[in-house]
Amino acid sequence: MSSAILMASGADIDIMVHGLFSYEVFGQTCWITTTHVCMLIVMIILIGFFIAANRKIKHAKEVPDGFQNVVELIVEMLDKMVQGVMGINSPKFANYISTVFIFILMSNISGIFGLRPPTADYGVTFALGVMTFCLIQFNKFKHQKVKGVLKGLCDPWPIWAPINIISDIAVPISLSLRLFANILSGTIIMALVYGLLGWIATFWPAVLHVYFDLFSGAIQTYVFCMLTMTYINQALETEE
Repeated sequence: MSSAILMASGADIDIMVHGLFSYEVFGQTCWITTTHVCMLIVMIILIGFFIAANRKIKHAKEVPDGFQNVVELIVEMLDKMVQGVMGINSPKFANYISTVFIFILMSNISGIFGLRPPTADYGVTFALGVMTFCLIQFNKFKHQKVKGVLKGLCDPWPIWAPINIISDIAVPISLSLRLFANILSGTIIMALVYGLLGWIATFWPAVLHVYFDLFSGAIQTYVFCMLTMTYINQALETEE
């Protein structure tokens, strides 16, 4: 199991998603894959961090120490990011955007620790895209009402309605594919480096990890959240 989850260096390196064990649900065979296990590891780490952060903030000091500084810095940076894009609407969506941001970022950089990034599986990124799509449509119907939504679909002329519908449907697909393709490409490149060079690639690929895992992972996280906030802002727009 460990060899299927961890991207260990060597000629036997494998980046494919593998089924670890199966179970039956209503007569259908379901599999627990390496993606599930890697995502569970990421979630356990995040939940542990959140619990520790919650307890620390509950007993916060007037003069913050190291860990309290880190927590406050993360919260402040995420709040500023959401505030800068969504303005007065930021309090409603700050928790969702911040949670998605942290989860995607940790998933993207998990490759540094030898895991196969969960976001290199389209099943994960597509689910994130669908969540965003549902949130967009919910707020669109809530604020623009049915009349406003129909009017938007027929803008500028009713003949454009099919194109506007396709444009809306393409939102979760474009969001998920962009994140998935960029993370998967970085994972494949690092796998090729380790697989072809073997023990020679023990130390120097750290520079590549900085780019493909840290830099590219952070950029793709930011892009996903920025587009999410932009789409939600458009859904909140109503005629004066």
